[in-house]
Amino acid sequence: MDLLKTLLGKQVKVEISGGTTVRGVLIDLGLDILVIYTGKEYLYIPHLHIHHIQLYTDPEFLITPPFPDVPLQEDAGISYRKTLLNAKGRFVEVYVIGNKSIHGYITNVLNDYFTFYSPVYKTMLISMNHLKWLTPYQKNITPYTLGNDALPVQPTPLPLQRSLEEQLKKMEDHLVIFDLGDHPMKIGLLKEVKNNIIHLVTASGESVYWKVIHLKTVHFPS
Repeated sequence: MDLLKTLLGKQVKVEISGGTTVRGVLIDLGLDILVIYTGKEYLYIPHLHIHHIQLYTDPEFLITPPFPDVPLQEDAGISYRKTLLNAKGRFVEVYVIGNKSIHGYITNVLNDYFTFYSPVYKTMLISMNHLKWLTPYQKNITPYTLGNDALPVQPTPLPLQRSLEEQLKKMEDHLVIFDLGDHPMKIGLLKEVKNNIIHLVTASGESVYWKVIHLKTVHFPS
């Protein structure tokens, strides 16, 4: 982290997992997360997905102060877990799978995953290992202009376990969708979870086995 302190307050370019490039001002950084202001919004990016960061001096892309107040600010220093906890109950946008964003609310933060309420997907489980970045919205903004009725008032279907693998074991014999269904073999009946392996049965009755550590999101058909 000390090496990156020289870049604080300067315009940078950051390459993130998936080949995504972000440009903006480095506003803050902690041991496992940093904050970039793009000129429009603040991105909280876990170090886990940062491939490289460098100064960016393109005169056609110039962001000058004053900047709007930083959301989720921490006087004692930011961290990935603190950021997730501070974002609970606030409308946010998260990037997990490719260039697809999910809008909603963080409702619980566990050991290696957090629960997320989306007006579109309802209750979701999101792996902390796969969150590319998080963007908080202004406090007076609600999803899709739905108003207060969009708040995450629906409870999580089951008592929450501390780890994602243990939580998935509680969902055995339920229909699940992994990673927003980005692969036809990620939708089906969850038969068994054991030793970080998931046994899933697809609609055609075919068995497929997935490693828990590589799954990014989980949600359940309503």
